[in-house]
Amino acid sequence: MTNKNLFATVLTYAAPSSNYRGESEENRTVLQKIAKDKKEYTVISPESMRNALREMLIAAGVPSNRKRLHDQDQLAVEFQEFPNAAKYADDFLFGFMVADNDAIKKNKGMPPKRDSILRMNIALALNPYRFDATFHQSPQNAGVSPWKNSANSALLHREISHTAYQYPFALAYNDCKSQPDWVKALLKAISELSDVAGGHARSYYEMAPKSIVARLTPCLVAGFNTYGFDENGDFPELSRLKSDDLPAGEFWVGGEIVRNMKVEERKRFQDAGAKLYENPQKLLADLANDFLD
Repeated sequence: MTNKNLFATVLTYAAPSSNYRGESEENRTVLQKIAKDKKEYTVISPESMRNALREMLIAAGVPSNRKRLHDQDQLAVEFQEFPNAAKYADDFLFGFMVADNDAIKKNKGMPPKRDSILRMNIALALNPYRFDATFHQSPQNAGVSPWKNSANSALLHREISHTAYQYPFALAYNDCKSQPDWVKALLKAISELSDVAGGHARSYYEMAPKSIVARLTPCLVAGFNTYGFDENGDFPELSRLKSDDLPAGEFWVGGEIVRNMKVEERKRFQDAGAKLYENPQKLLADLANDFLD
């Protein structure tokens, strides 16, 4: 298949989550939310997921230009050198923008900006926020403690939600073909995505797929609802995989959604040409090879 484009929607496992917070209100940490169908749903930003992917690629030994500095008094990163998409995977995959005119002049001939080839959108909760919260007490630093944050202990009020999230991502073969190994490493990282945070969250929440629906196609759009998982973890638009609608041979479906399929339903999809995997990590590994080889 020439001019292949990859579109996918990932559904995570459900777990208690408070890992993408907004501004605090007094001692209450507030989850970020959006409205949908007159209800509020918590969200996780693509920027927080992209940051976790950067850290995973660094840990995997992929050449990276940017690293996070944890010893500063504000959010801070450090670049080894002027961005270079031919040399560094993070510059190639995630893009960059340099607004420093002096640095641009010193590196004449090097592009000062580049779009991300990985397109992602907000991770959206599967279930609406139900105003759940937990309370915790922060102890007073007393006695001979060499530092004290406050004179008294504090009661901490934290919003929390028990939900799965779904999020879409997309890649174009023509953007990826010059560095297939870096893109394969990226897809492997998505298959194992974790440590996604925001607002200095401490909670452990896996963003790796419980289920995944992907399409490898010459089309320039996904052609299906990229937020298509319902509250039960089903993907109703799979019913559109038929000769006069969506070509089943372009679809890869994996994870719990396949494991829960009835025998006759699974046979119908396979006979139509869809690739079905019980393990979503295996799906993404095979899909990466098909996409890039």
